Amino acid sequence: MATANVNFELFLRSFINEDSEKNQLHVIPREQYSDLINEVKAARSARNKTPQQKRRVRRFNVIEIGGIEKLVKATGTDDIVYFVPLEEVYGTIEATHAAIGHGGRDRLKAELGRKYANITRPMIEKFLGMCEVCAGKKTKRKRGLVTKPILHKQLNSRCQVDLVDMQSQEIQGKRFILNYQDHLTKFIQLRALSHKTAEEVAAHLKDIFLTFGAPCILHSDNGREFVNNIIKCMKIHWPELQLVNGKPRHSQSQGSIERANQDVENMLAAWLIDKKTNQWPDALPFIQFMKNRAYHAGIRMSPYEALFGMKPRVGLTTSSLTPDMLANVETEEQLEELLASSQVNEENDEENDENEP
Repeated sequence: MATANVNFELFLRSFINEDSEKNQLHVIPREQYSDLINEVKAARSARNKTPQQKRRVRRFNVIEIGGIEKLVKATGTDDIVYFVPLEEVYGTIEATHAAIGHGGRDRLKAELGRKYANITRPMIEKFLGMCEVCAGKKTKRKRGLVTKPILHKQLNSRCQVDLVDMQSQEIQGKRFILNYQDHLTKFIQLRALSHKTAEEVAAHLKDIFLTFGAPCILHSDNGREFVNNIIKCMKIHWPELQLVNGKPRHSQSQGSIERANQDVENMLAAWLIDKKTNQWPDALPFIQFMKNRAYHAGIRMSPYEALFGMKPRVGLTTSSLTPDMLANVETEEQLEELLASSQVNEENDEENDENEP
């Protein structure tokens, strides 16, 4: 990884001069980053601002937490979006990429965009081109447009259950992955199965239904007979449950669950490589969370947000605080002390607005 980081920094430095000529900050070395922080602080405290200082104030602010100063975007809201110095770009992308299960360009860009202002698409594409795990991902020819999409208007109106064959990697007696997806939110749930019998599938679905509610229509590419047997098994212990068997569809109309299955397999393979293990059943809860927190282009948000109405949290990792700020925080008292030390540079607003060019 050290060589990859060096090569990536060389790539970034190759267009620093170009960005400077266009007066567009994308990424700068740490020394210049520190100088820019001082310039922004001076600009915000100045009473009679120069044109350059006005531009600095419109674009940047400085936040200090726990004695660490960071350059942030002047958003005018409570959202904190950081500018990252050149030396930290690779590590920032790498950590985020792993957190979303080695997701692709659009997912990675959406995830990084929530917290960082100057990590651009060319940087992401360069990083992905260097990722050895992504290079080994399965590729699949994209299908044409779906002409008869599955219609749904409410949560749990239509859900699908599918099985991923893992018999070649049997471990702990587990041979299959159950993938259950709600077609409205794209939220998935994964379970490890020993057999693909209707009884075992029904047992897992019962647990899901009693937590999230049961769908009106249940569909499976495994066929209507398979779904009928699942429904029969469930009604033995839950007689008041009433759901119908989804009508069969052409395989192209099942693109959503097929893409979800492929994503799951790719994320699972990447996770096992990163963790240097073959215990795929233990990985499924992590893969489920990674998949559900990742941006979905079809619904323009993550499945987690679509279901729960809020962004997923990973403790303080997904907070507005950066890793270096959290390095020594272990107790609530330390967290409170850190937050109490936070300081945002306020602009000196004594200058009359009429002086604005």
